[in-house]
Amino acid sequence: MDSLITAYGGELKSLMASPERIEAIKREALTLASLDLSWKQICELELLLNGALSPLSGYMNQAEMRAVLADMKLPDGLFWPRPVMLSVSEKAAQKLAAGQTVALRDSEGVMPAILHITEVWPADSAAELALAETSGVPLARAQAEAGEYYVAGRLEGVTLPPRHDFLNLRLTPAEMREQFARLGWRRVMAYQAGQALHRPQYEFLLRTAIQMESNLLIHAVAGSDPVLESGHFALVRACQALMPRMPASSSMLALNPMTPWAAGPRKTLLKAIMARNYGCSQLVIGGETPLEGRQRRGQDTPNLAKDSVYALARESMGVTLLPFPRMVYVEDRDEWLAEAEIPAGARAESMSGTELTRRLMQNLKVPDWFSFPEVLDELRKAYPPRSRQGFTVFFTGLSGSGKSTIARALTVRLMEMGGRRVSLLDGDIVRTHLSSELGFSKAHRDINIRRIGFVASEISKHGGIAICAPIAPYQATRRAVRAMIEEWGGFIEIHVSTSIETCEQRDRKGLYAKARAGLIPEFTGVSDPYEVPEQPELAIDTDRYSVDEAVQMIVLKLEHEGYLR
Repeated sequence: MDSLITAYGGELKSLMASPERIEAIKREALTLASLDLSWKQICELELLLNGALSPLSGYMNQAEMRAVLADMKLPDGLFWPRPVMLSVSEKAAQKLAAGQTVALRDSEGVMPAILHITEVWPADSAAELALAETSGVPLARAQAEAGEYYVAGRLEGVTLPPRHDFLNLRLTPAEMREQFARLGWRRVMAYQAGQALHRPQYEFLLRTAIQMESNLLIHAVAGSDPVLESGHFALVRACQALMPRMPASSSMLALNPMTPWAAGPRKTLLKAIMARNYGCSQLVIGGETPLEGRQRRGQDTPNLAKDSVYALARESMGVTLLPFPRMVYVEDRDEWLAEAEIPAGARAESMSGTELTRRLMQNLKVPDWFSFPEVLDELRKAYPPRSRQGFTVFFTGLSGSGKSTIARALTVRLMEMGGRRVSLLDGDIVRTHLSSELGFSKAHRDINIRRIGFVASEISKHGGIAICAPIAPYQATRRAVRAMIEEWGGFIEIHVSTSIETCEQRDRKGLYAKARAGLIPEFTGVSDPYEVPEQPELAIDTDRYSVDEAVQMIVLKLEHEGYLR
């Protein structure tokens, strides 16, 4: 290759306005309506503004969207695999119209761009999926949620969305190309890493780069919200730890601001366009360590086994897709090989992501053949052993079942044991300090439980212990709280399954009697259902167990799960 591959469409198209125009836009914005974008939308906006999605000049209109879905082409005939639109709520859409200009803002009020609207129309997810099917390359999922609208228009950039982490690694396509030119790189192979690289990824990437006579760009995916989704910090640090093992003259680490997208061939083809705009003519696909089972090959991506899709990437985009094979460790040769290369009778081993995480969280040894010690050191910071993790004990049960009594006794026991801060989020305490303005309607009870879950997740995130004791009657809400907390620490759900008859006998406030007399509406267990937990970690019936016995059961469970020593 005589020179670096050109940008897709022939010219790298940054959508940033000139300095003079930016000052004018800032003055205009004082009178403009604003649209607040989600974090994912901000990341996609950044890709549009910095030229990673060249040659697009903004968000697609309805005709462009339909053409891309059905024929995978832009109006000028240029191949394009996936629609790029801005979705908004129906409420927001009612205030928008063609010909209007709006300011696009992030959650902090920063204005990265203004949008000159050309069209607003209701999204139809079913129609989008059906139209994509006609092309032979289906859409993994529709972009908009039910009831949302799409907004099309031309963008004018004011500033790239602010970033505060790993700034030396965050290069725009233009900056990346300048870096390649300074280094004399002409042929570049990209790997858009969404997970830490271990021995199989290292071996394959190094071997392939040498075979292809290419330089290697590790383009780590780091578009997630750094406050709410901090997983990319461990990814980037692990990649940084690995780089000294790579050839210094022909390998580079940089960050890609995209967020994870729904899997599928169209996503992969769009990632290939982005790779080209960053200056790469080859893209390795696949290679992520699966949660369970064997490593995903590039060919395993839906529909990518079709030769026509590889041809689209090569002929329509000028990018060669390099599928990552299933790699296994061959002990006899102390080498990682593709499955097809395993010698007859040789012993082959591999490890799933679930097993790796289990070993990290339980402080167990990870075999040297799977990873490198410096990479594992970085991952251990993100996956401390359970004995150092924060966790939440979440009691649920009817009013009068004994939740608060057990929760308070457990709090005292854990404080006696020492080692970690313990916070009690009992129903009455929360109602006084966190949800004093809420009533007891179904909607308000749901809000209250989610607030408790959020506070508990913050406690768990920072290594503490949260003890929660609300009624929490609804399965969907409990499931949402579990998901919120398990992102940061452990979650132990305890169903205090005391019978309603016993609860009524213990009712010192006469709440059940008032509910049965119709004086308290939507009372759990009487006029509003209690949805019994499907698979709690523990179920405790206080008709059968004393408070001390219940606390001991919980302590033993926590010890068994590794949270207590």
